[in-house]
Order: sequence, then C-alpha cells, then structure tokens
Amino acid sequence: MGHDTHGVPRPAGVAAPGSDLDHDLDHDVEEVIAAVLTASRLLVGISARALGRTAPSLTLPQLRALVVLESQGPVKLASLAGALGVNPSTAMRMVDRLEAAGSVTRQANPGNRREVVLSLTEPGRALVEEVLAARHTEIAAIVSRLPAGERAGLIGSLRALTEAAGEPPVAPRPAPPPESAAP
Repeated sequence: MGHDTHGVPRPAGVAAPGSDLDHDLDHDVEEVIAAVLTASRLLVGISARALGRTAPSLTLPQLRALVVLESQGPVKLASLAGALGVNPSTAMRMVDRLEAAGSVTRQANPGNRREVVLSLTEPGRALVEEVLAARHTEIAAIVSRLPAGERAGLIGSLRALTEAAGEPPVAPRPAPPPESAAP
C-alpha cells in the first residue's frame, strides 16, 4: 500500500497523482477512446452500407428516428427530439420528410388534442426491419470471424459501454435451428 504526500495510506491499485501508474491509466483511457472511435467508424459504415442497399433515400439520422419510434412505440415530438439529441424543430423537419415518404404518421393525442403523437406506419416498420436485418447480417459475418474467446470478451465490454451511454439494449435474436444432416 502506498501513501499520499501527507502520509495517508492509499489503497493498492490507486495511483498517486503524477505517478507512472496515473500516466498509464491516462494512456489506457486514450487507447479505449481510439478503439471505440475505430469501432464506431466500422458500425457507421455498416449502417451506411445497409441503407445504401435497402433504402438509399433514407439518411442515418432518419433511420435513427425510425428505430426510436420502432423501439419506443408512439411518442410525442418532444420525446423523439430528446431521444435523438436534437431540438424539436430539427425533429419536426425530419418527421415531415418521413411522413412524406410514408414511414411515419401523426395523430392527435387523445389525452391532449394540442399534442401530436408520432407512429411508424407498416411500410416504415418494414423498412426498419429490412435495414436492421442487413446490418445484422454484416455484423454477424464480422463477429463469426472472431475467435470464441474474443467474442465472449466483447459482450461485457460493449454492454458496459452502452449502459454508460444510456443506450437501451437490443435483445439477441434466437439462434437459428441446427441444419439437419443429409441422409
């Protein structure tokens, strides 16, 4: 156990300010940030490719809005804007475009006629499913190339990252049925 500059014991594993361990921890944070930025670039690329193949006129922010509506159900404009991290006027312009494309509907809130509730249409829901399925397929191909131990390590790390960001989890898809052996 170390001691701080006043002679007070410091628990094992806690770095003294300015120590080599403190520097190492800062370096570790930078390494994590670099790895997350690289993974982010990969995932945005996967999403962009999925959109390009299935819905070329849809933008990534519009897809995010549709995914929020798909996961949260009907919501008010202010709730959608909050979930997207944009101001309500930006969300309104996005909803205008999505409504014109037939992906979103607006309805008066039965509890407060001055409020508007946004919902996915069936074509909007099908579009989300198609894009997410394309993303799933590409991610599955990448993940399947990882050794089993690496995959296991990613689960806890990615869950910790998404929990720290407040991102709701996505439920895993059921495993596909085993292929039957040919006679």
